Amino acid sequence: MADKLLIIMTNTDPDSPSAVSIPFHHATVAAAMEYEVEIVFTGHSGKLAARGTAKKITFPSGPHKNVYQLIQAAHEAGVHFKVCAKTLDEWGDKLIPEIEETVGGAYIISEAMDEHTVTLTY
Repeated sequence: MADKLLIIMTNTDPDSPSAVSIPFHHATVAAAMEYEVEIVFTGHSGKLAARGTAKKITFPSGPHKNVYQLIQAAHEAGVHFKVCAKTLDEWGDKLIPEIEETVGGAYIISEAMDEHTVTLTY
């Protein structure tokens, strides 16, 4: 049985609060269930790793006012955040403090292929 959840955020529209919130909710729940959880930002969704971007994406109602608060809650629950190196080329290297590491394509493939990891893409 898998003991790690790898969430790859690549195609989620970073300007859509309802779409962006789902992977963070899933990650937070999985961490609360004591799974190891990683979110890797890449592609268009990599914009969320750039400092200031997630704070600008707000919710009309609910316990969180913006997407950055969801990221903080997930991180506090134990979710690890990483960003793909290619993302830095497009969105810059001023990252939110929750980003623990910059990884490359080989890391993503290696983790996704690991038999103890379940991978979800958003």
